[in-house]
Amino acid sequence: MTQTDTKSKLPWIVAVLLVLVGAIAVLFVLPAETGYDPTGVGAKLGLTEIADPVGEETLRGNERMENQEVLVLSDTAPAPLDGVTDVWEYELAPFESVEFKYTIPEGEKIAFRWSGTGELHYDMHAHPFDGGTEMTESYGIGDATRMQGTYLPAFSGIHGWFWQNRSLDNVTVKLEASGGMTNSTIFAANAEIERPLAGAQASPEGTVAGHEMQTEGGEQ
Repeated sequence: MTQTDTKSKLPWIVAVLLVLVGAIAVLFVLPAETGYDPTGVGAKLGLTEIADPVGEETLRGNERMENQEVLVLSDTAPAPLDGVTDVWEYELAPFESVEFKYTIPEGEKIAFRWSGTGELHYDMHAHPFDGGTEMTESYGIGDATRMQGTYLPAFSGIHGWFWQNRSLDNVTVKLEASGGMTNSTIFAANAEIERPLAGAQASPEGTVAGHEMQTEGGEQ
C-alpha cells in the first residue's frame, strides 16, 4: 500500500472509529452513568441498574410501606384535602435535576399529582428531622410521565421528589398538592430556595442534618 493510498483511506478510518465510539457511548456508557437508554440495550444488560442502585434508603422505605400505609397511588387525580393548596412548575433542561420538598408534620396527609411534558426519572423520598439523611426513606424510584395519590408521613421532616430529565429535550414538571404541608424548599443548581406556602400552619421545629441536593443515581 502506497503512502497516497493510506492518506486516502485515513478519513474513512477516522469516520469508522468515531461511529464505534459513539455506538459504545450510546449502548453502554450513557445507560450506566446517566440511566439514558435510548436503545434498551442498557436495561437488558443491567447497566441502568448501575445508574440507579438499590440503596439502604429504598430498603427502609419498603419496610416502612409493608407495615404502614404511607403511599397510596391512584389511576386518577385524588380529591383535594383540607389545608393548603399548592401548584408549582419547573422546566428541566436535558440531564438537569431538581429536588422539591414539603415540610410536613407526622401524620398530616397530603394529596398530590405531578406530571411531566416528557418522561422523568424520579425518586420519592423523605428525610426525618430526627435522624437526618442517615434515616432517609425512599418510597419509589422509576421513570414516568406522572404520579398521583395520597401520602401519609410516618415522621415529621421534609418529604417530596427528586426529578431528573434524562432526555435530549426540555421537560416541564408540574406538581399539584393539598393537605398538611407547612412549607416547601427547592434544591436546584447548588441552591436551596425556601418557598413559603400561603395560609400554612406553623412548621414543626427541626432541620435535616447533612441534607444536600440529590445527585443522579444517589440518594440524600
